[in-house]
Amino acid sequence: MLGAACRVSDPLNADAFEPGANDDGSGSSAVLEAARVLSKHKFAGTIVYSLDSGEEQGLYGAKVIAAYAKAQGWNVIADLNNDIIGNSCGSDGVCDSTHARVLSEGPRSQGETELMAATHSLGGENDAPSRNISRFLDSLADRLRIGLDVRQIWRTDRFQRGGDHIPFLQLGFPAARITVAVENYNWQHQDVRVENGVHYGDTIDHVDFAYLAKMTKLNVAALAAIASAPPPPDSKVEGGVSTDTTVTWTPVQDSAAYNIRWRRTDANQWEVSRSVPASGCAATCKMVLPHIRVDDWVFGVASVSRDGFDSPVASAVPGGAFHPYVAPVKK
Repeated sequence: MLGAACRVSDPLNADAFEPGANDDGSGSSAVLEAARVLSKHKFAGTIVYSLDSGEEQGLYGAKVIAAYAKAQGWNVIADLNNDIIGNSCGSDGVCDSTHARVLSEGPRSQGETELMAATHSLGGENDAPSRNISRFLDSLADRLRIGLDVRQIWRTDRFQRGGDHIPFLQLGFPAARITVAVENYNWQHQDVRVENGVHYGDTIDHVDFAYLAKMTKLNVAALAAIASAPPPPDSKVEGGVSTDTTVTWTPVQDSAAYNIRWRRTDANQWEVSRSVPASGCAATCKMVLPHIRVDDWVFGVASVSRDGFDSPVASAVPGGAFHPYVAPVKK
């Protein structure tokens, strides 16, 4: 879980007054609050909390921790980048305190060139692991019933902008950015001042704390759920020129069951689910779906813990696995 840095009009001006209340005091406070709450509990997985500096100067802090994760061989299931999560009114007067935006890449950044031909043939443009993180958060928000709905934005970040999740994506780790429904551009990346009656600058009086609390609850619930579930399994699908579809996946340690999920190729969210106990698996797990034609659906598999916690879905598409892509060895 990441929280980023803030800046004034000149990103290299270290002497200017910059409260950074929303960008990114909001994200940083969410990280600290999540750590406070979740530190009282034990999880099967490890949760790492990070407040990263140097974002506006070149994503420096995120590059350091992403590189460290790679060097240490971490199995990163999800990097949740919280950047600007505390204001509910935009610079045009539009307000929205009932939605969060989750931005995620489509084709995965790392390995994209190697995967291009397979993706073009078999699909997967909308099923990188990061995209399935956004689906996971969307479904979770609906179940939480905290008055916050996730709006999935199918871009790596906001138009012509970037954030601290990108270094993770570049190294092959699933990552998504969580941010406000509407941004106020007068209050970010600006020196604190008043011009022609317009307030510029990122001051605390513009933070909607009730909205920030909901955004933090979503993060806490997501971290707890992902850390409680086994990792998503690698999955494959077959069924060309057939009326049946066969889904196979690699067993995951400590999984009590697996949920096979599928949806129409033009659907936003998973539509059908079928459970398989882990006891039925050997070296490879398999489910045959009669009269389900592979052409019309996207398939994936989630691991399920003994306590009933689902992992995100790993889509059975090229590059859909929740680990860095490794090109096959050419014979």
